[in-house]
Amino acid sequence: MNPWTRFWNWYESKILGSVILIAIIQFIQIPHMVWNADLMLEAGYISRLHPVLDWFLYGVDLIEIISIINVGMMMFSLIRKRQSQKTL
Repeated sequence: MNPWTRFWNWYESKILGSVILIAIIQFIQIPHMVWNADLMLEAGYISRLHPVLDWFLYGVDLIEIISIINVGMMMFSLIRKRQSQKTL
C-alpha cells in the first residue's frame, strides 16, 4: 500500500474527530461574528475596548482556514470512497 492510500485510510478512521474540530471552530466563530457586527455598526460594545481583545477576536477568523481545509479533505475522502465502492 502506497503512502497516499495509507494516509487516506488513516484519515477516514479519524473523521469523527475532524467533525468535532470543525464544530468547535464554528462555535468559536460566534463571538467573532458579534465583534465584527459591532465593528460594522460602530456601537463600541465589544470592539475597540482593548487592542488585545480586538487582536484575538480578529485572529479567530484565521482559524477558519483549518476548517475549510478539513472540509475539503472530508469531501475528497467521501468521493474517493464512493468511487471505490462503484468499482466493486
